[in-house]
Amino acid sequence: MITPRSWLPTPLMSILLLVVWLLLVRSLALGHILLGGVLGILIPLATQRFWDAQPHVQKPWLLLRFALRVLGDIIVANLQVSWLIINPWRRMRPAFVEYPLMLEQRFTITLLANTISLTPGTVSSNLRMDGKTLLIHALDVEDEEALIAEIRERYERPLKEIYEC
Repeated sequence: MITPRSWLPTPLMSILLLVVWLLLVRSLALGHILLGGVLGILIPLATQRFWDAQPHVQKPWLLLRFALRVLGDIIVANLQVSWLIINPWRRMRPAFVEYPLMLEQRFTITLLANTISLTPGTVSSNLRMDGKTLLIHALDVEDEEALIAEIRERYERPLKEIYEC
């Protein structure tokens, strides 16, 4: 007997592929629905050997809270960067900061780096070969230790609790 997981490894991706296909062709004709469904099944099957193992979310409600925090931080950071740009008398203090990582899994380190890069005014630019340090460029750094503490409390600790707990 064929188990559902063997022929449909990622049901959400299959549904997403079907919806994207229907949006691309801008038609709900039966032929397009069937073709989109077949593509939604075949593409994940053909590409599943290239994927990393899917992480298990330990605390989904904490993940939702984290996502809302990041969204709020993006809005606030946009306003702060805008204020820095329109104030010609305010001198920016750009800096590269070596951030020591507590995270160990590649997926969570990638999430942290992406979260930092999504927030305007900061960008993660390099992960050291040993995977223990992330190089971050910030647009305006008054205190490097305060920046490290803020990233650790707002982003890294919740990610560690959500995924690596």
